[in-house]
Amino acid sequence: DWSSDVCSSDLSYRILDKDQWHKSSLYGDYEDFQGNVIMQNIERRKDPQPLGTRFEGAKMFYFMRIYGGVGMHRGYLPGYPASHGCIRLPEHMAEKFFAEVPVGTPVEIVP
Repeated sequence: DWSSDVCSSDLSYRILDKDQWHKSSLYGDYEDFQGNVIMQNIERRKDPQPLGTRFEGAKMFYFMRIYGGVGMHRGYLPGYPASHGCIRLPEHMAEKFFAEVPVGTPVEIVP
């Protein structure tokens, strides 16, 4: 039951877990076995994997999970919505929050 992850309102959560070197299990690239990108920015559920490739998950370093597969992590901020649902943070902020915020800390999402 996911409702145990939610705090006092529909937009309030808690840090459920942390993973400094997290990589996505759904989004990333297909690479050959020498590390050359064959297909980039793929979604594993939709994009068939070419023969002779391996999946390399998108880097989501300093990941702090708040709900299901959604969390806050270091990421590129292009200036427009470009995430699959996570909250991207500048590197210096992601590192600082990761170091200072313990599991269980309340998080409120304010639109």
